[in-house]
Amino acid sequence: MFTRTRSVVAIGVVMSLAVFGCATNGAQKQIVATKKAPEAIGPYSQAVKFGNLLFLAGQIAIDPKTYQLMKDASIEDQTRLALNNLKAVLEENGMTMDNALSTTVFLKDLNDFAKMNAVYAEFFKSAPPARATVEVARLPRDVKVEIAMIAGK
Repeated sequence: MFTRTRSVVAIGVVMSLAVFGCATNGAQKQIVATKKAPEAIGPYSQAVKFGNLLFLAGQIAIDPKTYQLMKDASIEDQTRLALNNLKAVLEENGMTMDNALSTTVFLKDLNDFAKMNAVYAEFFKSAPPARATVEVARLPRDVKVEIAMIAGK
């Protein structure tokens, strides 16, 4: 069984490298930013484009128009704003939510999963991206949810 698992993992790594190589052959790193999403509040970019892939930084519930943090808002409202912020960064690069390949959802309380998931489903009606969801001890500015994404054309 160990050999089979190791072989499957090795094949997965080789396939990922082959796909990544095809998507990025000769690519240059480009920074993507938009005023329609909150500016980075540290030494990172809203997104980095590399070939056909777009790596989006985690978004939290900051209103890009007012720069106000929605710290005390419901998990549903925080999730909706985080996803709308990701959507704005995608649009800056000529993409939509349909281009999302993978997301990572960080929840302060995994008991909020069903409520977060209901809002999340509004944004991904068909062919949703792969997703990992984890509970964390703390999130930036003590929000309830942060969502990161990888998208591709």
